Formats: sequence, C-alpha cells, structure tokens
Amino acid sequence: MDEVSLNTEPVDDDDADDFEVVGDCAMTEYVGQTGIIQNPLPPAVGMEFETYDDVYYFYNCYAKEQGFGVRVSNTWYRKSREKYRGKLSCSSAGFKKKSEANRPRPETRTGCPAMIKFRLMETKRWRIIEVELEHNHLLSPRSGKFYKSHKHIGIGTKRTLQLDSAEEVQKIRLFRTLIIDAEGNGNVDVNGVFGNNVNSSNQLKLKPGDAQAVQSFFCRLQLTDPNFFNVVDLNEKGCLRNLFWTDTRSRVAYRYFGDVVLIDTTCLTERYDVPLVSFIGVNHHGQSVLLGCGLLASETIESYTWLFRAWLTCMLGRSPQTIITDQCRILQIVVGDVFPRAYHCFSLSCIMQKIPEKLQGLFEYEAIRAALHRAIYHSLRPEEFEAAWEDMIQRHGIKDHGWIQTLYEDRKRWAPVYLKEAYLSGVFSFLQNEVSTSYFEGYLDKNTPLKEFLDKYDQALRANYQLEALADMDSRNSSCIQKPRCYYEFQLSKLYTNEMLRKFQTEVEAMYSCYSTKHVSADGPITYIVKEEFEVGSNEKDSRAFDVLYNASDLEVLCVCGLFNCRGYLCRHILCVLNQSGMQEIPSQYILSRWRKDVERSYVLDHSCSGIDIKNPVHRYDDLYKRIVQVVEEGRRSQDRYKVTLQTLDEILNKLHLVEDHQV
Repeated sequence: MDEVSLNTEPVDDDDADDFEVVGDCAMTEYVGQTGIIQNPLPPAVGMEFETYDDVYYFYNCYAKEQGFGVRVSNTWYRKSREKYRGKLSCSSAGFKKKSEANRPRPETRTGCPAMIKFRLMETKRWRIIEVELEHNHLLSPRSGKFYKSHKHIGIGTKRTLQLDSAEEVQKIRLFRTLIIDAEGNGNVDVNGVFGNNVNSSNQLKLKPGDAQAVQSFFCRLQLTDPNFFNVVDLNEKGCLRNLFWTDTRSRVAYRYFGDVVLIDTTCLTERYDVPLVSFIGVNHHGQSVLLGCGLLASETIESYTWLFRAWLTCMLGRSPQTIITDQCRILQIVVGDVFPRAYHCFSLSCIMQKIPEKLQGLFEYEAIRAALHRAIYHSLRPEEFEAAWEDMIQRHGIKDHGWIQTLYEDRKRWAPVYLKEAYLSGVFSFLQNEVSTSYFEGYLDKNTPLKEFLDKYDQALRANYQLEALADMDSRNSSCIQKPRCYYEFQLSKLYTNEMLRKFQTEVEAMYSCYSTKHVSADGPITYIVKEEFEVGSNEKDSRAFDVLYNASDLEVLCVCGLFNCRGYLCRHILCVLNQSGMQEIPSQYILSRWRKDVERSYVLDHSCSGIDIKNPVHRYDDLYKRIVQVVEEGRRSQDRYKVTLQTLDEILNKLHLVEDHQV
C-alpha cells in the first residue's frame, strides 16, 4: 500500500480573490475585467481542475460569494509525498478542542457538514467526487464578515502572494461541456456554440454529423419527456468522454423490476461503432426492460465508476439486490465499489458463448466442452462441481490453461451450484443452451453508426413497449390453461402472467415424474429425498435424488436444485413434497408480486417527495423542475391563470429572498 492519509487540521487558509479563468471554460462568462470570478458556479461532482491549488481557489471564491470561510480538513499523501486526495470544509466544520485556559475563546464552530472531496485522476487532473452544499448555520454574504481563507496567503504559509504582473495571477481551468466531431467539423457545447476541434484519445470517437445527432437526440427526448435525465463526463480538454441518459419509463420501471439488473457491456467489449452500455431488468412477462443507457470512451475503472454512480444517483441511490455483468476484473472492482451491498455475479450465458473462442484450438475440444457442460449443469453441490472440474482438467491436461484457471478462480460468481443463495429472478441464464439477447437486438450491430442508432432508438423502445402491452392484454383477457392438472396450477393461473404460468407449468408436468421418501429429523425441518425420473435415450430411464427441507410450522421449503431463487417460481421437487404433505395451495411467500398480472403498474413518475433525498442538490433540482413544469402547463391555459401564476411566482421569489437573507 503506497498511500498515506494525513488527517490533520489545516495548516492555514489560502488566497482566493485575484485570479483569472483561461481556456474553454464554463465560467468564462462570470469573469469580470479585474480577473475575479463574479457569481461563481457552485461546486458539482465531475468538475475537474489542473492542480490541487486550483480546487482550493475555486471553492474559496465560491465560499466568499456565499459568505463562509474554507478550511483544509484532510489531505492524503502517497509515500512519495505526492498529494492524491483532499477535503475542503466550511470553516465552521467540526468543533474546537476544550481549552484549560481561564478565559477560553467562545466556540465558533457548529459541526457544519458543507464540504467538497476531490482526488487526483489517471489523467493527472483533480476531480470533485463528492459535494455537500448545505450548511447548518446562518450565512451572510453581504455582511462583510472576515474569514482568514479570504486573505492573500498561500496554502501552508504566512507569506503574502506576490501578484506583480498579470502572468503571475493564479489561473484556473474548469472546462465546459463540449461535443467534438472526429473529422474537424468543430465542437458543439450544450448551448450550441461552435469552436475548434480538439484532438484527444480519451474521448468518444464521433464521426462527422454525430455531434449534431447527439444534440438533436437529447433535445427531442427533453421536449417529449420533462423527466428525461442525462449526465455528461468530460476529459481534460473538455471533450465528451462518457454519457448517461434515461427516461421516465425506465426510472419508474426500476421501482417494479430493479431487484436484479444486468449491465450489458457487449457493445463496448466487442468494439461496436456504438460503445453502448445498457442497464437491463426483467418485467412480469420475463421480457427485458431498459433501465438506462450510457456511452463510454473506454473500458476503464474511472469510466465505469462514473457511469454506475450516475445511474445510481438517477435511481435515488437504491441499489439492486443482484447485479450481473460479463466476467471482467475491472467491472468486478467497480461494482464492489459502487454497489457494495449488491450480490455480483457473472453472466453464465456470456461465459458459455466464449467456449469456442477460448478452447476450440485444443486437442479433444468436443470432449472438453462436454465435460465442462457436465460440471456446470449437472452438479447439485459444490463438492460435485469440484470433483467434476478436477477430473476434467486432469483427464484433458488443461490445468495450466489461462482461461480455465480464471474461470475456476471466479467460479463462485458464475457456476449455478454456488449461486443458490443469490436472488436472480430469471435474469441469470441458468438452463443449458439458454442464450441471452440484447435489448436492442435487430436495431444495433457491430457496424451500426451512432447516428443511425440514435434515429432507431425510439423505434426500438416502442417495439419493446408494444410487446409488453400485448402480453398484458393477453394475460388479462385469457389464461393459457384450459384444464388445470392440480390446484397449484389453477392458483397461479389467476395470479401470474401467461408467460410465467407457462414456465411454471413445466414444473407441474414434471412433478408427476417425482416421488419422495420422508426422512424425519429429530429437531427442525423434515428432510425429503425426492427422486426424479427422466428419459435417457429412446427407451431407457434414469433417476436422480434431490434433498428438500420442509418446515411445516413456518411453511418454509427449500430444494437443493435452487430453482426458486434463480427463476422466481417453485420447482417440481418442492411441488411434489407440498402435494404429498397435503398442502392444498402454494404458500403466499412463494408467490412473487413481480410476476402478477393483477398489479397495476403505472409508468408515470411520482412527483411526491417520498423518494427524494432532500440533502442531494441534484434530487432537489430534479424534483423542483418537474413541479414547475406542471405549474407552467396550468398557467398557460388562460390569461387569468397566467396572471395568477405570475403573481404567485413573484410571491414565492420574495419569500425565497427573505429565506436566503436569513440563511446565507
């Protein structure tokens, strides 16, 4: 570990008054003739600066405008004494140590939480990674109150800065949002301003016309959906590097189907022309639902971290129970960092699709492939998997094969035998020969240009929405079952959608190929040994035993096959035990609301504050914006409504100014 944290109080405060802003900068319009920033922007996550001092100058200038002082709370150093992380706080943060003096100075600190955290990125720029704008004390920018941080002193020194010439004035660069064409067509910022092309390898590769296509795409979505959400990430030259967006339907769908999320990075890893990353869930029909999209310039920890945090922020910080990704060390690191409470597993479908690419050149490839399938799909317990794996690598001499070694090291993230405790709700491809398809299948391939994809984006969404609407209608108006074979089947035919009922019927049909023998435990649940018969070849039959634990008092049942957690409905072995035990219907805890057809699902975003984190400025802005749009819609309907709206808005502004005068 080559990093050291020095959690110390600040040595001293620093100067913030005399500096200028240079380059393509979001704050250029705020700079006066004196070179001092006028009305500076508030700090926000994602802002980047050239140096540690630049961050301090910027935050100090903002602090002076708002009426508070700044302290350096923490600075982290590597063993080489290089700074790599910092935290700046309001001067009222924390509390002073108790003094033994006869006449101690009065306490001036309030434990204020306002602060910014920033760190050194791979690009050697300093990026703000966390912001808290709220103070727990009154601020007064017009009072002229003196703060040490607003004096002309350097960090860690008592020496006054010598600002004898314009060249010696401290410079700060804070780049604005730019979208750069690849072929020198100029750049377009969010306000439509054109400039010179910027050449950088750490940016999205946009072809001629792509910049305008992206801008038109977002304008169209914003006009049709007031709750449309998008975030951009810039490189060191202000060029578009990463992008995230989602719409109202996706944000609401996450509330219903956000328990398990698949993060599809195929387009990025397979080097598609469109470096798309999709967040995918599964709806009540077992269909894919889109929960958000991103475009990334590269497969780096920094890019993935930015994207995942943007998505999580949009979803109000509610993490999924389970996240499924491709097998990738970078994704493993980032998911563990951004979603520490989520169960992270690798897509078995993606792993199985790589077998020909990774193993086809080996001697006895077909035999190795068959042995791998047996280990994966026929193992009920970890010890069975371990034995089958060991036999495979020894028999075929592939112990030192790199990909096989990596698979084994990661086995607890992808092998079904290790995932029985994870809740997967049918997103994880568990069955043999089951292949997952992309949400944009038929609309996006390896050579699809970005402009064409953006043009087809709405069409792809409408096609998927129509499939869901048709399935809803089909499930409400008719049942796929005519004559139920047992009450379990009849029970779920009244509750579940037709597609989920069809899958459950497979288990009901197979239940009649099972029989059980009871083994009574001295204390605790009863263990049943369920034997399932199945055909081997044309005229031969074989059987296999499955352990089922049944607790009659709590109506809890658990099978070694683990189908319920994986697919979201009970397996044939459990149904056999319930049937033999005289249980007339499926216990309520095994009927999941996510599969029900009688649940009303409205894809309209709830404007109540129940899900809003009022401490988060992004959430506050988002919520207020949505509410003011409603006011505008009502106010434009007539002249009388317009006049009432103007009068009410003026009253609100006056009240806000009074609050600001007391609070700031």
